[in-house]
Amino acid sequence: MATTSRARAGDEARVERRLEDLEVKLAFTEDLLEKLDAVVVRQQQQIDLLTRELLELKRQGAAAEPATWRSLREELPPHY
Repeated sequence: MATTSRARAGDEARVERRLEDLEVKLAFTEDLLEKLDAVVVRQQQQIDLLTRELLELKRQGAAAEPATWRSLREELPPHY
């Protein structure tokens, strides 16, 4: 009987240690998830900003006067 109760106590201690280890891992995992969520939110804000800037640049380009055609040969430096 003493051997059985000692074995049972040892099993309970191992289960308790495993439970504590799992709780620690869960806490770290939850912290990591919160940090990753913040990164995703920040990246989405950057994507939204860049999308708005790109649309504005496209709008400005469409509203600009068309460029006049010019020959690069006429723009050669004088030493040629």
